[in-house]
Amino acid sequence: MTTHHPSGPLPIETENEKNWVQVGFLAIAVLFNLCLVTQLLTVGLALFSGASWWQVHVWLVRGYGGLAVLLLIGTFLTPFPKRIQALTKAMVILLLVQFVTAHIQQPLPLGILHPLTGFTLFTTSTTLVHRAMSFVIGDSEKENQDISNSLET
Repeated sequence: MTTHHPSGPLPIETENEKNWVQVGFLAIAVLFNLCLVTQLLTVGLALFSGASWWQVHVWLVRGYGGLAVLLLIGTFLTPFPKRIQALTKAMVILLLVQFVTAHIQQPLPLGILHPLTGFTLFTTSTTLVHRAMSFVIGDSEKENQDISNSLET
C-alpha cells in the first residue's frame, strides 16, 4: 500500500512494497537465467538432434528478452546495490550485442562473437541471480552498506 506524505502529494513507498518489488525482481532474474539455460540447450539440440531447434532458439530470445527490460525498470523502482544495478544494465547491453552479432555480418563477420557474448550474458545473469538472492533473501550487511553508499553519491 502506498502512503502519502502529509506535506505533499508524492507517494512514499512502504517497506512492504519495496520488498515485493525486490522479490519480483529476484523472480524475474531467476526466470531470465532459466530461459538462458533453455536457450543453450536448444543450441545443443539444433547441432546434435535437428536443425528445427534453431527456430526454438530464436523464438526463445524474442519471448524472454523483455524480462531484461523489466529488471532494468526494477532497479529504478527500489534501491538496489550498485553491483546489482550494473549487472542488470550489462545484461541489457549484452542482449543488444547478441542481436547485433546474430544479424549483422557485413563488413565484419560479427557472428563469431555470438557464442562468447552468449556465455558472458549467462555468466552475468547467474551472478545477478546470486547477488539479488543475497540481497533480497539474505540479510547481508555488505549489500545494505552498498545501498547506503549508492544513495549518498
